[in-house]
Amino acid sequence: MATYTSRFPGSGTIIEESINKGLAEGQTRSRAEDILRLLTLRGIDVPEAARERITGCTDLETLGVWFDRAVTTVDVEELFAP
Repeated sequence: MATYTSRFPGSGTIIEESINKGLAEGQTRSRAEDILRLLTLRGIDVPEAARERITGCTDLETLGVWFDRAVTTVDVEELFAP
């Protein structure tokens, strides 16, 4: 017996891939902005090199770790500690 699977228009195509890529980029950009805002609100100086490292990161897991650390860190270097 054959199974019919309804496919949303664009599913499995480059259109879907583009949409998913855009969503992922939006999530990473938003998380990076959240980290920078949190550090700024806490009065922690963020040098340009650190700002570029944060905004250039594309790994949501890493950004999540940095966000968690940003809540308690006393300086930006502690944010990037291994």
